[in-house]
Amino acid sequence: MPRLRPRYWETVPLADMAPTEWEALCDGCGKCCLNKIEFEDTGEVAFTRLACRLLDGATCRCTQYPIRHQFVPDCVSLTPDKLPEVAYWLPRTCAYRLLHEGKPLLPWHPLVSGDPESVHLAGASVQGWTVPEYEVDEDDWEDYIIEETP
Repeated sequence: MPRLRPRYWETVPLADMAPTEWEALCDGCGKCCLNKIEFEDTGEVAFTRLACRLLDGATCRCTQYPIRHQFVPDCVSLTPDKLPEVAYWLPRTCAYRLLHEGKPLLPWHPLVSGDPESVHLAGASVQGWTVPEYEVDEDDWEDYIIEETP
């Protein structure tokens, strides 16, 4: 992996980050891979325990990230241009959302802690508690709604 500029996320605007810097913002929590329900009448977004079929529940990483669109065509490719329109459905702890809102990264973020496991050690990931989406009929997804993830 190429070297990243020290603490670049504090000084470099999201739109000016190198692709490797942008990708490194992902903390590996897996929360964005949870299926969400957006209620049309309120606009509220509810997270579920149901994970995309490509999410590895142990590592919280996409098993097919480079070619995920071949399997999940509607998977969102997060870019600086798209961030303003999709930030509302990202988890409150997401680095992309935090930086978009002018907030700092959380202490357990791997870029801050220096440890890629810190997101799991802090209990801030979905590690070990998701249910694969294919195991549940879409009509029953509301039964899997969770409070905002930690």
